[in-house]
Parts: sequence; structure tokens; C-alpha cells
Amino acid sequence: MTDSIGAGMTRETLSETVRPRLFWLGTAAGVFLGAVLLVAVWAKALDPAAFAEQIRIEGLDVLLSARAVALLALVLEAGLGLALVLGIRRPWVLVPAALLVAFFTFLTGRAWWMSAHGLREAESCGCFGNLVQRTPAQAFWQDLLLLVPSLLLSFVGRDRAAGFPRIRTALAAVATVAVALFAWKAPELPLDDLATRLRPGVEVAQICAGGGDNPVCLDTVAPELKQGRHLVVMSNLEDPALGEAVNDLNEMGGSVVLLSASPSEQHRAFFWRFGPKFQVVEAPEPLLRPLYRRLPRSFRVEDGRVTETYAGLPPLSRG
Repeated sequence: MTDSIGAGMTRETLSETVRPRLFWLGTAAGVFLGAVLLVAVWAKALDPAAFAEQIRIEGLDVLLSARAVALLALVLEAGLGLALVLGIRRPWVLVPAALLVAFFTFLTGRAWWMSAHGLREAESCGCFGNLVQRTPAQAFWQDLLLLVPSLLLSFVGRDRAAGFPRIRTALAAVATVAVALFAWKAPELPLDDLATRLRPGVEVAQICAGGGDNPVCLDTVAPELKQGRHLVVMSNLEDPALGEAVNDLNEMGGSVVLLSASPSEQHRAFFWRFGPKFQVVEAPEPLLRPLYRRLPRSFRVEDGRVTETYAGLPPLSRG
């Protein structure tokens, strides 16, 4: 009876019963690596336009547009991350994952070198998009330590006798398509508070750009935000919607602060054309860019703390 049962056991059953040594270590490392990739996908898919900007900065939009490259990169990263989280550690997953990790490390290392030599602003998105504020050096070392050890351990204890994981592969493929659709539609969804560093409860003193000992923070660019109640509008000064709203903003007077990274000549032209009665502040682009997906964007501040945010111009009738 025992012999007949043993003879009837399939190779797949045996492979599930007898795991290679260090199988669970390799599986845990693969799941961790996949989770890191998926967190990075989430951060970048929330604001694909910012990711496309990073693609342009890195000079990767050679054959395709930056937007197309960004979408393809998200699909690749999501597919590999999902496969690893589902425990698929086949060569057709691990080899592309290794190439992707090597490419990420190269990009963050190059950004660090360029910023150290004054060839680029000392800001870096790295693998985690717009949500994580890191210097180029921090981006390089953090990505290196998160990705490389887990990648190497993912090759340990692989079950080479296992069959093709059809169900898990299908799940990863379906979920990857869902990620692509989400990234495509994300700019139209009300996700600004998730996709940016600006949300209710944030202190304006914590909104900064630049590393080192002298970061530029919002409360130094616009010190009046430290006390009292203010309505802050971020906009391109040549936006027609802003020009149409100037009269309403003028009625609110000193409680309004307009932040813009537009060039100085546009600030002068805006002043002479519209005669704003509110303060117009020229702010550096690296400080403002992480705070919006589209311009204009507005928010209310009370005693240095963000209390409410708006996509676009605020409801001016509220005063």
C-alpha cells in the first residue's frame, strides 16, 4: 500500500515536499525586493508626469517620448515586483530584475557624481519618485542597500524542479495591466494629497528643498506663513486662469500669497499688468515641484500648518 502511494506521487508533489536548502531565505528576499519595487511603482504611478520629467532629466527619452518611456518603465517594474512578491524566482524574472537594479544603481550613482561636480541640482528622486526627499548621495546608498542584497539573496535556494507557475504568472500579468491603467488615469484622479508632499497637517517649516546644512524651506521663502491664516496659490504667472482670478484674489488682500517659479521677468510683467494687492513670491522650482501634480494648486495655512488643499484655484467665494 505504501509503495503504491509512493509510486503515485508526482514530481511536483515531491518538489513541494522537499525544498532546496535556503529556499525560504531566497523566497523572503525575493518578496522583499518585489515589495520595494512595488512601493517605488506606487510612488511614481501617482504622478507619472513628474516621473516623465525625471526621464527627460536623465536623457532616457531617445527613441520614445518621456511619457511613453515612463509608462513602459512602470509596467516593467510592476511586472517584476509582482512576480517576485508571488514567489516566482525563475531566470526570466531574476535576470531582468538584476538588470533593472543595476540600471537604477547606475542612474542614482551618476546623479550623485553630477551633483557633486555642480552639473545638476542637489535633488534626486531615485527609485521612489516625488514622495521621498533625498539628496543624490542618500538616494544612491539607500537604493543600493535596499535593492542589491535582496537581489543577490533572491537567487539562493531556487526550486529548479518546479513547473511553470501559470496561475501566479497570470495574476502578475493582470495586476500589471491594472497598474498601467492606473498610471494612465492617475493625473485625472483626486490624488494630490497622496501624490505630493503637501497635505493637511504638514508644517510649512518641514517643506524644504536641498540637502546639507542650508536647505531652502517654505517658511523662509514666505516667512509670513509662520503666523496667522493665509491662502496660498501656486501657479504659473502666465496661466490665463490666474489672470481671471486676480480681482477676486485682490479682494482678499494681504491674506493671499502667490508662489511661482516663473522667471523674474514674468514676475515683473505680472505686477505691471495686473497690479496685485497680494504678495507674489518668486520661489525656487525644486521647492515647489514636489507640492503639485498640476498647476495651479492652492492650500490654506494657519499658524504655519497646512489645513486644507485644493486642486486648481481655491473656491474664492469663500474668502
